[in-house]
Amino acid sequence: MSTFVIVNTFTHSATYVADKVLLSLKDIIRDSGLSPEKLANEWRTLQHGISTWLASKDLQAVHLEVFNPYTDSLIGRWDFDLYYGTAGDGAMWVNTEDIKYHILKAGHWPSTCEYRIVTTIKPGSTLASGWSGTTFRSTEGFVRQSIGTTIDGNGYVSAGTAYWRKSS
Repeated sequence: MSTFVIVNTFTHSATYVADKVLLSLKDIIRDSGLSPEKLANEWRTLQHGISTWLASKDLQAVHLEVFNPYTDSLIGRWDFDLYYGTAGDGAMWVNTEDIKYHILKAGHWPSTCEYRIVTTIKPGSTLASGWSGTTFRSTEGFVRQSIGTTIDGNGYVSAGTAYWRKSS
């Protein structure tokens, strides 16, 4: 008699990356001077949508938009672009130090700012429960600074991170 074990490594990697993206967003929000309370209140909906779209490979990016609630204008933005590979070396990691370095470099936002999490999914993808369509605020006058890969889920799925800052 033989025994076989099958592990769905991609599903495990997608769950890992979803969790690390959300934890990175929490760090960015908190360390940039904003309250993570809104994120905590929306955690289940965010985790469900991000995990669902990662598992189906429909998720293209997760964005944190920070804006002035009085003018509705963009104050700053962070992007986590998702990349789907074939396989890795068994390593799953997150580079929190690089993210923290760039949080300091980007600076604090006024505590009166609001934020929201926006995702980019493939055209034709089904919206997850609790999610709706939207448009981005303008990035005119901003420059995108790429950090590089900050999260890797065994090569099956990884996230490259960037942030937007006012152009000089």
